[in-house]
Amino acid sequence: MRRSISSKAKSFLHRNLLEKGNSATSPSFSICDFCLSRRRAYSGGGSDYRETLRNGLRSMKLDDSLELFFHMVQCRPLPSIADFSRLLSAISKMKKYDVVIYLWDQMQMLGVPHNLYTCNILLNCFCRCSQLSLALSFLGKMMKLGHMPSIVTFGSLLYGFCRGNRVHDALSMLDHMVELGYEPNVVVYNTIIDGLCKSKQVNEALDLLSRMEEDGVTPDVFTYNSLICGLCNSGRWRDATRMVSYMRQRETNPDVFTFNALIDACVKEGNFSEAEELYKEMMRRSLDPDVVTYSLLIDGLCMYSRFYEAEQMFGFMVSKGCFPDVVTYSILINGYCKSRKVESGMRLFLEMSQKGVVRNTVTYTIIIQGYCRVGKVNVAEEIFKQMVFCGVPPNIITYNVLLHGLCDNGKIEKALVVLEDMQKSGMDADIVTYNIIIRGMCKAGEVGEAWDLYCSLSHKGLMPDIWTYTTMMLGLYKKGLRREADAVFRKMKEDGILPSECYVYS
Repeated sequence: MRRSISSKAKSFLHRNLLEKGNSATSPSFSICDFCLSRRRAYSGGGSDYRETLRNGLRSMKLDDSLELFFHMVQCRPLPSIADFSRLLSAISKMKKYDVVIYLWDQMQMLGVPHNLYTCNILLNCFCRCSQLSLALSFLGKMMKLGHMPSIVTFGSLLYGFCRGNRVHDALSMLDHMVELGYEPNVVVYNTIIDGLCKSKQVNEALDLLSRMEEDGVTPDVFTYNSLICGLCNSGRWRDATRMVSYMRQRETNPDVFTFNALIDACVKEGNFSEAEELYKEMMRRSLDPDVVTYSLLIDGLCMYSRFYEAEQMFGFMVSKGCFPDVVTYSILINGYCKSRKVESGMRLFLEMSQKGVVRNTVTYTIIIQGYCRVGKVNVAEEIFKQMVFCGVPPNIITYNVLLHGLCDNGKIEKALVVLEDMQKSGMDADIVTYNIIIRGMCKAGEVGEAWDLYCSLSHKGLMPDIWTYTTMMLGLYKKGLRREADAVFRKMKEDGILPSECYVYS
């Protein structure tokens, strides 16, 4: 059951094998092959690894953990399965699930006997990697080896089902567990309730909460937070606040995550005064806001163009030892750019690198759009070039933003060059991309070229949308080509797009 390792882990192991004198250069090398070919114990490693396992796992990095594993497999006698399990568990907590799968395979080839605990670690890694079919297959193997699944085993599988958008399968497994005599615990219920809420099946999640309580399992703050988040995301603000009251009645105190979910809902609903009250309530409860809390509040202030207060909040969070991350900066930059205060946004954009905050694709896209909005498309182009040079990959939204800016400023030829570069990079243009180009061509009076591009859409596997048809019709009407425009109108109706849905680009 050999699995591929992550490139970093594999190169590290390969490098060590070659340095230690292994003549094999095949990419399918294994630690087992090396250790058997050397046929000698790792001298002096017996006590070192035990000391590290006892005291050093919490601060250990991936390279260090791989080095430790490399030394452990050379020890004779081999370390116990408990020792290996502790190391695998530590690597799993780093979220290096593919590495755990590979190392587990190496242990198997070395003849290290596995127990239920290590089997659960591996099965959990399959589920975390969205490899549910492998997890279910391994469950069968576990049982053949005499390792009967535990509540932890089922918890991992339930997570895998929910992660794979198979929540109803998770509910069926819950029923099957009960039939087999297992008693679901709070983690099991929380996993499914969270999965139901994330798939917008909040009523089913509330039903499961009732069943949970009937079974004598006490909900915890995670249970309530999942439900509150689900209710907020479904626009059920009143139900969410009632759930907060309910959790308090059950002597479960709201935490920062609870307040963040409520503040997020308030900001999205445009009810910023309520968000401010929730923030004050947090302070009264001596709950320290985190970077998410401050980012949400800054977003709300920007929505109302309260930039002075947003900057004050930005500075206040720093004074409290809560440092802005890329999301916080991006929110504030976006607020400035939407209000055409792009220079203020650029000041923060430059500050990011000075503060050691790495700018991502979203940040670059926001500032590019900001400069396009104020007509400084040349600056936007330079920032785009800097973005590519710095190794930050543009996405389809970045390209569309830049193309929109170029077309709006009459730079159709430049836009077509960018479109070509985009396709050369392996990124497929979507209908929004072509709508931008068609609109730009029509605006520049190049209706014939726009018509050719419109006619080519079906060959590109793209379906025109309301904006495509509307833009093309307006371009044809302006050129006096009424017959062609009427043909486009008829085609739009044939495609089921009603004329009442037509809107003109702003």
